[in-house]
Amino acid sequence: MGAEPLRRLGFLTIGLFDPDDPRPGHESTLEVIELGERLGFDSAWVRHRHLQHGISSPVALLAAATQRTSRIALGTAVIPLGWENPIRLAEDLATVDVLSGGRLNPGVSVGPPMHYDRLKDALYPDTADVEDFSYRRAERLLSALRGEKVTGFSGTEGIEVFSDRVEPHAAGLSERLWYGGGSLRSAQWAGEQGLNFLTSNVVRAGETEQDFDSIQLAQVLRFREHHPLGDRARVSQGLVVIPTDSATPAQRAKYEEYVAGRTPRTAEPQGPARVVYARDLVGTSAQIAERLSENAAFQQVTEVAFALPFTFEHEDHVQILTDVATHLGPALGWRPTA
Repeated sequence: MGAEPLRRLGFLTIGLFDPDDPRPGHESTLEVIELGERLGFDSAWVRHRHLQHGISSPVALLAAATQRTSRIALGTAVIPLGWENPIRLAEDLATVDVLSGGRLNPGVSVGPPMHYDRLKDALYPDTADVEDFSYRRAERLLSALRGEKVTGFSGTEGIEVFSDRVEPHAAGLSERLWYGGGSLRSAQWAGEQGLNFLTSNVVRAGETEQDFDSIQLAQVLRFREHHPLGDRARVSQGLVVIPTDSATPAQRAKYEEYVAGRTPRTAEPQGPARVVYARDLVGTSAQIAERLSENAAFQQVTEVAFALPFTFEHEDHVQILTDVATHLGPALGWRPTA
């Protein structure tokens, strides 16, 4: 699979905004998605940030994006299901997918919400101690998206008609559900469920593998080993890449300083969870393409969602996306969609 050219090129943004004036930041995110479509990108993904100055409601934002684009796939990377009721989320996802004409690619993850002990009384005041944050929460969402029954009642009551499945039903949406995993266990589970697999620039150290590339490769292989489609199962890799082909000298200096400040964390596993970070890639598209050719996991995938640095300005994102589409993508064998 490593000899195959890159087939799908996407990007990921966090959508930062000013808390005192949040509209311009959200508008910037929508404009970046529109730009991505014009440049021929295959997909645009938005991160999810609760109680921060990033996109807290990606489904709502992507609903707006469906009305300003016509072709590009729209994804979430990822929605933490610990904050969500799977049935209600299934309704929202299906609605946006219908509005998009079948372009939504929801990415999700499980586990307790970050800082749960500090917010559980606000989030789940009556059920905090019995909420199930296991894979079962994702299985409930998958079942609902597949159109399986969520109630034993259906039919007409008075003048109202009721369904026993989530409505609207978006055919094919369950096949476009992605799981964002960073461990061998999550990779195997996603494969067993027949989901698609999102792997990013953050993974958990394995028992034997310590370097990022080896850890990520092991997860990709484990996922496909347990997926019904085997080597044909979809995996999207998300790394931070910053091409400088058309960057100004000031931008190049800023980009290099940004990467230098984040590089120390890649030296060894971090924290009790033993998180391992990938090195950000900065340089010309030719230089980045060469470094990606040496990345073991990249050789196993045919689609990517390169992450935009979240602290950069709108014009920086425009420059980076333009260089990715016009220089880096073609260097990796990708061709833009008209």
